Amino acid sequence: MKKVFVSMLAALFLSIGTLGVTTDVSAEEVSDIQLTEEQKNEMSELQSDVLEKKKEIINKYVEYGVFTSEKGEKIKQHLDKHYSKLEKNGFIPKWDKLKKQNGNEED
Repeated sequence: MKKVFVSMLAALFLSIGTLGVTTDVSAEEVSDIQLTEEQKNEMSELQSDVLEKKKEIINKYVEYGVFTSEKGEKIKQHLDKHYSKLEKNGFIPKWDKLKKQNGNEED
């Protein structure tokens, strides 16, 4: 009987501890950050390298028959569009923008 009581008490404490604590795991929003031209150039070079590697991977998938050539082109166009958005935003990612657009932002 004592074991049952101790187990129930432990379960109660654990459930209270997990129910009462909420954490925000999203990154802090810093909207006034601007990269220097040198930083933008470095990010541009890194992002361009990543873009080219991703395109190489898509080309291999097309070559191996995983994707049709049309699907491969569509994916590469999407990657180009993403790069253009990054470039337009000064290579500062806007990860929380989609969250706000969908109305999932928690206050």
